[in-house]
Amino acid sequence: MISTSVTGALALALIAPGPVDGPPPPKPTPAGNAAPADETTVAGLGQAAGVPPVFEEPRPPLLPADFRGEGRYVVRDLGIDVPFTWQGRGGDSQMIAGGPEHPIWFTNIIYRNTLYTLTYKWPGIPATPPRQCDRVGFFNRQILNDLLKTARYVGPEILQGKKDRRVDHWRVGVVGGSTQPGENPRFPIALGDVYVDQRNPGQWWQVLQFGFQNLFDPALDEWFTLTTFSHQPGTVTLPDRCPPPL
Repeated sequence: MISTSVTGALALALIAPGPVDGPPPPKPTPAGNAAPADETTVAGLGQAAGVPPVFEEPRPPLLPADFRGEGRYVVRDLGIDVPFTWQGRGGDSQMIAGGPEHPIWFTNIIYRNTLYTLTYKWPGIPATPPRQCDRVGFFNRQILNDLLKTARYVGPEILQGKKDRRVDHWRVGVVGGSTQPGENPRFPIALGDVYVDQRNPGQWWQVLQFGFQNLFDPALDEWFTLTTFSHQPGTVTLPDRCPPPL
């Protein structure tokens, strides 16, 4: 960055002197007291000197109230790649991975300010008796979006596939224990790498989930990728075996 005094002096040097019979040139301003140069001139000088433009961090990811997304749910260490849907309606939302004919089948739901998870099938987990629906507790879209505001920007990337997508990569996490590094034990509860469209942070394309929430996965990490995403109201259905909201 060029200091104010230097840019002021350079800006004055770029002003061509008047004709010999014109008014005398202005007296030079002492260093440190230079008047601010014209913004356009300073910007031009910055580019001419190779100074990069000021970086503006994009907006963090945002989960919209209404949406429909379809793609794949991938658990690499188990060799699993199954259909995946994620839909939202009026602030409620529901993920469904797999189905009765697939090696995994589960749903995560935000319904009336309550978070639910229900695993129908998972390798090594007995299917009978039917697993109960876990009402995790109070949670909603606003809490999720507030958490996403704390995400750290990793950078712009291109997701390569049948259709390359320009995305912004963000990392969001929840850490337990002391807030002062090095003083007391700290441990990651959940981490997520979120990839959203560069033009619209409310358009999601890929997420890596890592942490204690992936209790059935030996490697504790699971991906979902979306091939379609629209801002139309989806369908959110609370299974019969799930208890009513809190």
